[in-house]
Amino acid sequence: MRTLAVLALLAAATVTAAAQGGDAAGFPTRPVKIVVPFPAGGPTDVNMRILGQKLSEMWGQGVVIENRPGANTGIGAQAVANAPADGYTLLAAMDTTLVMNPATGAPMSYDPFRDFAAITLTAKNTSLLTVRASDGPKTIAELIARGKASGSKLNYGAGITITRLAGATFAKAAGIEVVLVPYRGSSEVVQGLLTGSVDFIVDGIAPSLPLIRSGQFRPLAKLNNRALAVLPDVKPLAEASGLPIDEMSSWIGLVAPAGTPPAVLRKIHEDVVKATADAGVADRLEKAGILAVTTTPAEFDKFYRAEAERWTRVYKESGINFD
Repeated sequence: MRTLAVLALLAAATVTAAAQGGDAAGFPTRPVKIVVPFPAGGPTDVNMRILGQKLSEMWGQGVVIENRPGANTGIGAQAVANAPADGYTLLAAMDTTLVMNPATGAPMSYDPFRDFAAITLTAKNTSLLTVRASDGPKTIAELIARGKASGSKLNYGAGITITRLAGATFAKAAGIEVVLVPYRGSSEVVQGLLTGSVDFIVDGIAPSLPLIRSGQFRPLAKLNNRALAVLPDVKPLAEASGLPIDEMSSWIGLVAPAGTPPAVLRKIHEDVVKATADAGVADRLEKAGILAVTTTPAEFDKFYRAEAERWTRVYKESGINFD
């Protein structure tokens, strides 16, 4: 009996260890779902579809992209936070989800610091300040002049929190009054500018690039100092405006529900690194204006927690209120 009891304990310990380790060698054995908390067509969606296609080829399993927009990314985030912690449901988490919502005190149905296990950054995005080519200003100086001369406030469109904050920060530095027209995602932001609902937008490159190339949109500045191969002549906002404006970049990462076995997290991380190193994947992302970036799970965890502290300070010091 004692021998049987010992064997049973050993067997249980082995099962537990395998579960904790995630038995990652065979992962995945069925389709993996990546929840994108935005409508289709935006930078996060583009990033995940390109990455997901390559991962599907590598894994021999389907990678399903599920768009679940709403509540400032909260609907998608909550769905993943409540999913089984087995690596088969992942969240494409942006700065909005993990940093800006807590930094600005937005209502959240999830805890960004307790509900998720970090896997890796996947991309850093360059956002643009863009106007219509047909009737928009040709420079940032002209946009500021319009804002100061106009009897009514300029309207600007933005989706995610960081681009909303960027537009308000620019307006405050320039001394002009603006009205934010909030959108749920990039496709709506682009449509707002195209139809004349707003005077300028602050948004990622991917959704606007076809309209820039066709001559319908004109980018006046980019929000960071990184080289931009697809639009090499666009200057950083601080340089284009002559104003002391800090860089503001959005980013995308992958997280899993808290409690996902570390070995599974490592396996996904390693395969994402391999996927983004693929020349075809890198080329497709670059053409969409997305810079592929990867980190270890520990590095990503440390990064977004530090970013949350930084942007909490920035938001408080800005005096901006999005209520």
